[in-house]
Amino acid sequence: VKPVTPRCIVPKAIPVGKTASLHCHENEGYPKSTYSWYRNSEPLSPDTRSNAKLHNSSYTVNPTTGTLVFHAVHKGDTGRYSCIATNDAGFAKCEEQEMEV
Repeated sequence: VKPVTPRCIVPKAIPVGKTASLHCHENEGYPKSTYSWYRNSEPLSPDTRSNAKLHNSSYTVNPTTGTLVFHAVHKGDTGRYSCIATNDAGFAKCEEQEMEV
């Protein structure tokens, strides 16, 4: 069963240095969906250490729960965030939402 449009929860504004949690979830897809996050239409790698552009970003992505956590946000984390739920039957994307740091 193809995923339905996931529900994305993105905080509107976060003070620099604080923790920010972004959530993405849908529960109609079968098999269970995996989730990937995008900032300004660019995919956020689940492994920040492997990407030179992201090596100073301190976030973790959990593809199973759809949670994206910034451990200490900085100005560079400002942007438009969206999430895609994917399974064997297809994918669905939530609307982009702005997060300001």
